[in-house]
Amino acid sequence: MEEIKVMVADPSHEKYVDTILDTIAEAAKVRGTGIAKRTHEYLATKMKEAKAVIALSGDKFAGFSYIETWGNKEYVTTSGLIVHPDFRGLGVAKKIKDLTFSLARTRWPNAKIFSLTSGAAVMAMNTQLGYQPVTFTELTDDEAFWRGCEGCVNVDVLHRTKRKYCICTAMMYDPEEHLPVKIPAEVIARIKRIDKKGK
Repeated sequence: MEEIKVMVADPSHEKYVDTILDTIAEAAKVRGTGIAKRTHEYLATKMKEAKAVIALSGDKFAGFSYIETWGNKEYVTTSGLIVHPDFRGLGVAKKIKDLTFSLARTRWPNAKIFSLTSGAAVMAMNTQLGYQPVTFTELTDDEAFWRGCEGCVNVDVLHRTKRKYCICTAMMYDPEEHLPVKIPAEVIARIKRIDKKGK
């Protein structure tokens, strides 16, 4: 087996999109859970915008994940994490998760990064990165995000509870909670005024 390389996807990786979509659909069937339905064009756009991570072993697809922003980029999700069955158990998911997390933190350093998952392995990876379990009410209120849940077999639970909870566990990384000391809002406002004058 060739070395597995994990990288930020680019337009040359569009040829893997149909394989990615098939792998996601098969995994959802096996787990009996849903996943946000995405199109070929949607994932290809994520690759073009440098909002996706792909893992390849030579020219074979090994894994994938992508980034979405919500609520005027105040919230970010790293979504659609999938590893092809031929490459499971090799630490590929962790490498993909680490790179998507780093990519999200680099591009939107002040955004809250959240994850909805029913998988214990993803929960463990999230915990290692500093995510904490949260209630669904702490997540984005962006309707476009919640429409992604409509393809899940458990969406009835989400509707019955008026989005208070579901089968998935909500986890969030809040960059403010990881600062050694929280800077008061009035000081941040003052810094912004000072920075504006300097431009």
